[in-house]
Amino acid sequence: MNKLPADLSDNVIEDLRTKSRNESMRVSSPELEEILYKPIPVLNHGFVRLIDYMGTDSSIVQAARVSYGVGTKKTQEDKGLINYLMRHGHTTPFEMCELKLHLKLPIFVARQWLRHRTANVNEYSARYSVLSNEFYLPEIDQIAQQSESNRQGKSDDALEPGKAQEILDAIACIQQNAYEKYSHLLNDMSLTRELARTVLPVGVYTEMYWKIDLHNLLHFLKLRADSHAQYEIRCYANVILDIVKKWVPHTYEAFVNYRQKSVSVPQHCQDLINRALRGEKISPEESGLSKGEWQEFTKIFSIDKQ
Repeated sequence: MNKLPADLSDNVIEDLRTKSRNESMRVSSPELEEILYKPIPVLNHGFVRLIDYMGTDSSIVQAARVSYGVGTKKTQEDKGLINYLMRHGHTTPFEMCELKLHLKLPIFVARQWLRHRTANVNEYSARYSVLSNEFYLPEIDQIAQQSESNRQGKSDDALEPGKAQEILDAIACIQQNAYEKYSHLLNDMSLTRELARTVLPVGVYTEMYWKIDLHNLLHFLKLRADSHAQYEIRCYANVILDIVKKWVPHTYEAFVNYRQKSVSVPQHCQDLINRALRGEKISPEESGLSKGEWQEFTKIFSIDKQ
């Protein structure tokens, strides 16, 4: 297996973990210090590794009170202020905290990830270095047919176990054949790395450093740590969400309450809810909602069960 560049190698990371620690006056999180530089496994070959961080819940509160200026109630609880900021969409104070992660993930997950453009990214380059023979293979219970109604999702109908295993074996065979061709082009035919990489499927693993502020990280988690997100990126998002819980527990709680598990209710739906509270019977035909809107609305508020 080919070695990674020096800045990504396990030896360098281990040196960072074992070197003597310097005293610092900057705010720190004991919970994050415990996991700093430690890889947290994700999928079959991936990981999330915390490389650095800046700020804590107290940094958010400090920034908010500075921006409020004279008249700030300094006795106000930090948790209450963070809840207020999250509830009313005051996002700037959350930008005062940052996280830097080292990620190992399949290329198709990385391409989804990089749709979130409000971050600083440096990815392992297959133009200059040789990719290792590591591919994502899904668990057999993740093998499913394409949904007929959702172009981005899988069907709820389970595949027969024998067929699922046949598909898994086919994926593994294609990946191994592709890597053999990749190695042949590099080693036997002296093709440039930048062209040889074109034969590899998007299941091959890549690595990247990803630095993002807390406000934009929470937006990422709102979308990706969600049941509608693809399973593979959701696995990474859930690991990062747990890091956020350790890092900024008050912000994590506010995020869950006011962002992750909250819903946006448009005016016409508010009117329907008020009618239901008054005891009126609401039907889908006269609700003014599309079929999809009605299904979402009734699932959340149980209007059809009145």
